[in-house]
Amino acid sequence: MQPFDFDLFVIGGGSGGVRAARMAAQTGARVALAEAAELGGTCVNVGCIPKKLYSYAAGYAEAFEEAEGYGWKLPEAPQFDWGHLKTQRAKEIGRLNGIYGSLLKNSGVTLVTGWAQLVDAHTVEIDGKRHTARHLLVATGGTPFVPAIAGREHIVTSDAMFDLDPFPKRLLVVGGGYIACEFASIFNGLGSKVTQLHRRAHLLTGFDDDVRQFLATEMGKAGVDVRLNCEVSSIARGPDGLVVTLARGQQIEADTVLFATGRVPNTQGLGLEAAGVKVDDKGAIAVDAHYRTSVPSIYAVGDVSTRVQLTPVALAEAMVVVDALFGKGKRGMDYEFIPTAVFTHPNIGTCGYSEIDARAKFGEVTVFSSEFKSLRHTLSGRSERTFMKLVVDKKSDRVVGLHMVGADAGEVVQGFAVAMRAGATKAIFDSTIGIHPTAAEEFVTMREPMPG
Repeated sequence: MQPFDFDLFVIGGGSGGVRAARMAAQTGARVALAEAAELGGTCVNVGCIPKKLYSYAAGYAEAFEEAEGYGWKLPEAPQFDWGHLKTQRAKEIGRLNGIYGSLLKNSGVTLVTGWAQLVDAHTVEIDGKRHTARHLLVATGGTPFVPAIAGREHIVTSDAMFDLDPFPKRLLVVGGGYIACEFASIFNGLGSKVTQLHRRAHLLTGFDDDVRQFLATEMGKAGVDVRLNCEVSSIARGPDGLVVTLARGQQIEADTVLFATGRVPNTQGLGLEAAGVKVDDKGAIAVDAHYRTSVPSIYAVGDVSTRVQLTPVALAEAMVVVDALFGKGKRGMDYEFIPTAVFTHPNIGTCGYSEIDARAKFGEVTVFSSEFKSLRHTLSGRSERTFMKLVVDKKSDRVVGLHMVGADAGEVVQGFAVAMRAGATKAIFDSTIGIHPTAAEEFVTMREPMPG
């Protein structure tokens, strides 16, 4: 048999790649991982973790505002130090980078620094040196997409938002997905004057329609200038900042322009064509149900294959591959009822089907919804409201969609996701005792269905 340098060579040190490398090495396999940047990938370095930290920072502004309603008198107006936040974030991300490195080292993974290119079905090349492996795994994630418009050199993408210098007093966000909405909310909370443009009629395509409309209203109440059905035609530098011209001729001035217009698989320069690895019509690496590419010895997981662009999904896919190659081959992946959160202000938490998708899949559904001011805001003075919605399959009584817009929505929905995975019916929800007083109890006390 042909001797290989490794049993598994992983390209990409993000969440999925690190998990696959570490768990494979723990089975006794000889594993290497190549990464050209800091370990942890998008999530740790320029995604989930720093974004959540900045969301917390923005939340303090809201808390200061609310404190007076609860009897707290601040001696002077709070002052925000953008430089301090950036420094603290960088320290925490550096700590996490080190943890990832230690996990790999302690598991026996050989870490190779540099950009890896596929040479053939069993070979990768990094800085002129070739390494062979019985199996190759591509886990290079995604990268921001920017459309080809005049003046695109003046924009920034989400990767640059954590270290902007100086802090933008006027921020224009282009896009309507979760990344655009999150940054619009965060920088609005931190003190920027934020305008958000989206070319469609509603934010957050793919989310439940009621959630989309409710969030847009709440973001507007919080101060974000949300403008829908708007297209950017060009960007130019003016005497007082950037001048953004819209397709209808209007102009908006901003200090920083963020384009959060989607992400695409990070496949450039990987040597996919040379190795015979096929991509799909979206430019993602095409994989089968077992994450095997068109080349049997090469696998791909995470955002580079774009099943569902979520860090926990990449982790789960990595575990399926490792189990297939070095375990018992019994682990599978189910993409139904994957919970997710959007860290806007207020947060979104969702699991299962939107009302429209549920009607298309199950036919008749019963919908329950509730909108209210949470107990916190009865004294805070803020007008923020909370929205909750259940979608129930009428035939089976199973809860197939659960949606929330409100404080800590992700924390609330995570627990309900377990019940939904287990097949909980509306009758089970109704028979569950609520925790009082909480917002979450509303999910088990909604009794009157919506008309229609």
